[in-house]
Amino acid sequence: MKFRYSRHAEEELRLRRIPRAVVDKVLRKPQQIVPERPPRRAYQSQVDVGGGRMMLVRAIVDDRVEPAVVVTVYRTSKIEKYWRQP
Repeated sequence: MKFRYSRHAEEELRLRRIPRAVVDKVLRKPQQIVPERPPRRAYQSQVDVGGGRMMLVRAIVDDRVEPAVVVTVYRTSKIEKYWRQP
């Protein structure tokens, strides 16, 4: 699937100092895709940010359109809050 970043998502990458390569990897091979506010979905993966510290990187995506639009991006230490157990 192809993705395009919204202006807002590009700004969030810069402000939050999240490397685009990390988000691109999450989008290509997410560990989970979970529903968000319809019709958006969160593509998310747990990422080691150094020193064994894990963070959850979440890309909120509208994938009903082609190419899919990355609406926003963030990382959080609150993995339990967003992680869905099978």
